[in-house]
Amino acid sequence: MTAEEPLLRRRRGPSMADVARLAGVSGQTVSRVANGRHNVDEATRDRVLAAMREVGYRPNSAARALRNGQFRSIGVIVFELSSFGNTRTLDAIATAATSSGYAVNLIPVLNATQGTLSGAFDRAFNRLGEQAVDGVVILIEAHQLDEAEVQLPDGLPVVVVDSNADFDYPIVDTDQAQGARLATEHLLDLGHRTVWHLGGPAKSFAASRRLRSWRQTLMDRGCPVPPVLTGDWSAGSGYEAGHQLAADPDVTAVFVANDQMALGLLRALHEHGRSIPGDVSVVGFDDMEEAAHFWPPLTTIRQFFAEVGRRSVDALISEIQAGEHHHQPVAVATELVVRESTAPPRS
Repeated sequence: MTAEEPLLRRRRGPSMADVARLAGVSGQTVSRVANGRHNVDEATRDRVLAAMREVGYRPNSAARALRNGQFRSIGVIVFELSSFGNTRTLDAIATAATSSGYAVNLIPVLNATQGTLSGAFDRAFNRLGEQAVDGVVILIEAHQLDEAEVQLPDGLPVVVVDSNADFDYPIVDTDQAQGARLATEHLLDLGHRTVWHLGGPAKSFAASRRLRSWRQTLMDRGCPVPPVLTGDWSAGSGYEAGHQLAADPDVTAVFVANDQMALGLLRALHEHGRSIPGDVSVVGFDDMEEAAHFWPPLTTIRQFFAEVGRRSVDALISEIQAGEHHHQPVAVATELVVRESTAPPRS
C-alpha cells in the first residue's frame, strides 16, 4: 500500500444487480418489488425479498421518493407533550402510521401563546419541509386556534386533532360534548340535585367543550348550575380544588374533567372525612389504566385514543393519495365506565 492510498477503502454496498443475479430475475423485477409494485407474482416477489435479505440490500428510500413523488413520511406537530390525552393520541398516531408504512417526524411546539401561534406554526412547517413529509397531523388542545392568525401551507395534506379550528381540513377528535353529557346525566340519574364541575385549563379546547356540555346538560334538566373550579390537568391541582369542594356540605356529586385531577380530589375528600361515594360521588374523564385501581375505583368516561389516532392517519393518507382535501369532521364516541365512586345520594 502506497502512502497515497487511503488506509480504509469504502466497501461497495450490495446493489440491485446483486439481488437480481441471486434471485435469477431482471433488474426491472427487483425495482418493481423494491418500489412496492403489485405486478409481480407472489413466488417471484418472495424470491426477490429473500435475495435482498441475503445480500443485505436495502432500497434507497430517497431515490424512491423522487421517482414516486412520495416520501412515505408524515409530520406530527404537537403543542403539549405532558398531557395524558396527547401522549396516548400521539402513540396511536405513530402506531397507525407505522402499520401503514409511514415514518413519523415529531415537531413539538411548546409554550406557544395566542400571540405567538403564527410564528410557531411557520417554524414547525419549515422544519417539516426540510425533512420532506407527505402530510401533517396537528395535535393541538388550544381552542383559540384561529385561521385568520395561522396560515397553513397550500398543497400540503393536513389533519387537525383536538381543536375547533375552522379550517378547511379534516378534524378528528373525541366527542367531548357527548362524554361530558354522559357523566353529568349519570350523576343526575342517580338522584343528585346537581353536579359540580372541576374543569381543565381555560386554554384547552377539550376542557371548554366538556364544561359547556356539563352546563348545558344541567340547564336542560332544570338543575342549578354551581360555580366552576378549574385545574391544570394534574392530580395536584385536583387536590387543591378538592379542599374547597370537600368543605362544602352541599357538594354531593362532582364531574372532573380528567382522571388525574379526580385522583387529587379523592385524596382531599378522604382527608376531610367525606366518604366516596357515600357523601360525594365522583366521575372522571379519560379512563386511564390506573383509574380502575383508585380508591374507590373511579367511574369515568372512556376515550378511545387508538381510534382517534387511526382515524387521523387514515384521513391524512386518504388526502395524500387523493391529492385533495375535504372538510370532514370526525367525532369518535365515548363510553361511560361505571365503577365504585358513584352512588345515589344519602337521603
